[in-house]
Amino acid sequence: MVKVLAHFLPSDTVADMVAPESDWLDIRWCHEDDDATLHRELPWADAVWHILRPLSGADLQRGTRLRLVHKLGTGVNTIDVGTATELGIAVANMPGANAASAAEGTVLLMLAAMRRLRELDAATRAGRGWPTDASLGETVRDIGSCTVGLVGYGNIARRVERIVAAMGARVLHTSTRCDGAPDWRPLPVLLAESDVVSLHLPLTTETATLIDGAALDSMKPTALLVNTSRGAIVDEPALIEALRHGRLAAAGLDVFATEPVDTDNPLLQLGNVVVTPHVVWYTRDTMRRYLAEAIDNCRRLRDGHDLVNVVNGRQHVRLVDA
Repeated sequence: MVKVLAHFLPSDTVADMVAPESDWLDIRWCHEDDDATLHRELPWADAVWHILRPLSGADLQRGTRLRLVHKLGTGVNTIDVGTATELGIAVANMPGANAASAAEGTVLLMLAAMRRLRELDAATRAGRGWPTDASLGETVRDIGSCTVGLVGYGNIARRVERIVAAMGARVLHTSTRCDGAPDWRPLPVLLAESDVVSLHLPLTTETATLIDGAALDSMKPTALLVNTSRGAIVDEPALIEALRHGRLAAAGLDVFATEPVDTDNPLLQLGNVVVTPHVVWYTRDTMRRYLAEAIDNCRRLRDGHDLVNVVNGRQHVRLVDA
């Protein structure tokens, strides 16, 4: 029996999806905000299924049987990978499993911000939807008339590229080094040329506040910034100032420097910002893919086989007494 502590509460659909594995997979569920249950159950668990609530080194040290922390997603910045490695705990992720959902969510935020959805929705509900603001036709655009710049060029960005290219957009991308593609640009050039800039980067020491005040000032004042990667990649105070003072037209944000986002965050008060709470990835379809991969790695753990998508070189994990 593999004992799994799932660090989230299941929907009925999720519970039904894992039920057929109950003869060998023992799952206990823990709300992400329930530290008391987390700490009580960690010594019992062979594996943790992790979404967003950070797992610190102190948390991992409580997991005396723990052999696998499986991120349901890609970014592992919310896991103390160094401590996990020292303890012989494998840390695995799921590259590409959420790409379809996250790409569609990214385009959703692009459209909502570009088409002033928040403002128009409120005006319509208040009986002010028609005749419309005369400036509307001068301030909204078609994606197909725009240059979309992708910062980072992994699975999600490539799916976004296919969607917006099908809508007629010119697409540029940048990445760590020039990949030889004709639409590759160094970051400063991409920022200056793009009408929409969409961020698709992991959070590392190199990418933290990559989009700072200088980067924002290099963008067109009519441009839109979309961030569905990690909030700390953007210098939030600089973004607030740019949006307040017309140096940037709008933003679509699924992520924030601190999460859950504080209700006092000035970004939430700006009319030219559309927000969602780090959920562009969160669909029934992505959860099906996540659970299939998580179950597969737990089966590998049970059978003594190498784990897949391990990020810290721990395919062979520590042994514990049964």
